[in-house]
Amino acid sequence: MRLTNTSQSWGALARLLHWAVAAVILFLLGLGVWMTYFVDDTLEQFRLVQTHKSWGFILFVLALVRIAWRVANRRSPALPKQMPAVERMAAKLGHLGLYVLMIAMPVSGWLMASASPLQDRFGVKNKVFDWFEMYDPFVPGSEALTDTFAQIHFLSAIALGLLLVGHVGAALWHHFHHRDDVLKRMTFGK
Repeated sequence: MRLTNTSQSWGALARLLHWAVAAVILFLLGLGVWMTYFVDDTLEQFRLVQTHKSWGFILFVLALVRIAWRVANRRSPALPKQMPAVERMAAKLGHLGLYVLMIAMPVSGWLMASASPLQDRFGVKNKVFDWFEMYDPFVPGSEALTDTFAQIHFLSAIALGLLLVGHVGAALWHHFHHRDDVLKRMTFGK
């Protein structure tokens, strides 16, 4: 398998980034739901939030690398010729939405945490796995900003979840209904 894309298939790096980003997104969505709705212990919730923030940073970096690789490696497999125009447009808009949300989710989470007055009150730093501290643009914090960014983060999570269901559904539709190679090009085919 080639490192770069061809007109027939995605390259090894594009595939690796695709599946790494997918795994981190699914982990973060699951962790976000778990820590928000199912964990009552405050100390455990704090630990999970710190883990969520760190992996959110990893997602942000992976998304930037993925976007940079996509821009640098312009060649990509074409959509199937028999694909209707409305499906082509949905695919393009869906992919654009995924890229936008891969950036919006971690940025809104970072801004929400940075704006929190609790962070200032208790001296909590936005750290990435205790490796380094992230910049805090809101000192002192603001409850109104925290609420705004929390709403953006929540709505983005819902939108991302819906787009992922559509993305996976479309890939399976192509594989089982159209019997084309759309799914194979991002997995183990060609």
